[in-house]
Amino acid sequence: MSGSIDDALSFFRLSCGQWRSQRSSHHLLHRRAEAGGSFIEVVELPAGDPQLIAIAQLHSQDPAGLVGGCRVRWSGSMAWDKAGEAHEGESVFGLIPSDERGRQGLLLRDRGYAETAPVAGHFAMDERDALVLTTDYETMSSLERFSFAGPNVRLRTSTVEGLSNTASFCVETRLNSSRKEAGGDDCGEMDSGEMDSRSGSAIPPASPLSPLGW
Repeated sequence: MSGSIDDALSFFRLSCGQWRSQRSSHHLLHRRAEAGGSFIEVVELPAGDPQLIAIAQLHSQDPAGLVGGCRVRWSGSMAWDKAGEAHEGESVFGLIPSDERGRQGLLLRDRGYAETAPVAGHFAMDERDALVLTTDYETMSSLERFSFAGPNVRLRTSTVEGLSNTASFCVETRLNSSRKEAGGDDCGEMDSGEMDSRSGSAIPPASPLSPLGW
């Protein structure tokens, strides 16, 4: 992706919009790989949003330190899913930088990646402007790295170590990419057949999701 990404908040803003994700997860204990796919929506939240203020207070952090955040919703399926099992949910992320450049600090979540309880992790932008998230849970720890291969393609790698040892790789492709290429802002905009971010209700997609969850 041409051009540098100044800080984590800028990375979040570039991630706003709707994405189709293809993922491969490797379960090290079982020595097996599992594929899947999902739909993801990312909507920016300003620093003064009540959801971010609430999550800061939940983690005993001063809301004044927030610079912004986002709400992420996902819906998908995995190859090993049992009948009727689905991967759906949403999570709120808040950024509290610890440096003047906003490239590292605390990442507050109301729902974790490896465990569903609220959790506070750390974020850092590396030398290639990728966003690296590290989170320690009670029984495991996770490391996630997000990077852009282009304005409409995002890559994500993640590892979970502990009771469950997994490694995953995702390729996420932006939907409605013509608007992004034309310089439009995809934040919070939804098309019919995806999800209505204003009402918060999910609308069934025109075609089924390819196999996997977020």
